[in-house]
Amino acid sequence: MIKAKKSLGQNFLTDRNVLETIVNTAEITNKTILEIGPGTGNLTSFILKKNPKKVFVIEKDNDLAENLKNIFANQLTIINDDVLNIDENLLFEDTVTVFGNLPYNISTEILSKWIVNLKDNFWFDHLILMFQKEVADRIVAKFNTSAYGRLSILSNWKLNVQKICDIKPESFSPRPKIDSSLLLFSPKKDFYKIKDPKNLEKITRVFFSHRRKMLKKPFNQLFNGDQKVIEKLKINLNLRPQNLDFDTYYELTREYESLGS
Repeated sequence: MIKAKKSLGQNFLTDRNVLETIVNTAEITNKTILEIGPGTGNLTSFILKKNPKKVFVIEKDNDLAENLKNIFANQLTIINDDVLNIDENLLFEDTVTVFGNLPYNISTEILSKWIVNLKDNFWFDHLILMFQKEVADRIVAKFNTSAYGRLSILSNWKLNVQKICDIKPESFSPRPKIDSSLLLFSPKKDFYKIKDPKNLEKITRVFFSHRRKMLKKPFNQLFNGDQKVIEKLKINLNLRPQNLDFDTYYELTREYESLGS
């Protein structure tokens, strides 16, 4: 009997209706699929029914990886490793569709890693990912709202993000104490060209380190009070970090990068 491990943030999705919703979020027949954290293989079974071209799964837990091997035999390529150790840009020949009931304790780390490491030729066509609802709300948040912040700005840089549905604790075993949300991410055709995504991480980290304070202090810290940047981007330094929209943060990052060139 397979038991969920708290240390790995495991909550196995068992609700058939939710599993159906997830696999129907994107067309996957004859597509290459990557599933993150398949656990006991409940979603994997639904994916295989859709006749994908190939299915890769990344499962860190040795016992679960062995169990998947016994259940699905040669239907999957099982990668028994931590997803944070893997460079997805090198793993696939085809563009893949990604499914993941992400461990709550590292979900934002996984998403941030993927976004920061994205090349202009995307290795995926869709990310269909489950998060703790509170995290999902931060990802889809718009500016001028309390949930808006670093995660929203980073996620919406190269990706369109859409909430598909919320999922109640009783859909899982063991039951988590919080609600979850399913999000769909797809590549944007047009996005701000930034030389190094780590600069976007830095800009948002500095600005949102004091999210209730006015913009003046973080702006001066990064730009040394450069009046030209203020005039060019029409920034009111009396506003707070949540009052600047996505595009302003991307433009600020480009201005920051131009300082060093």
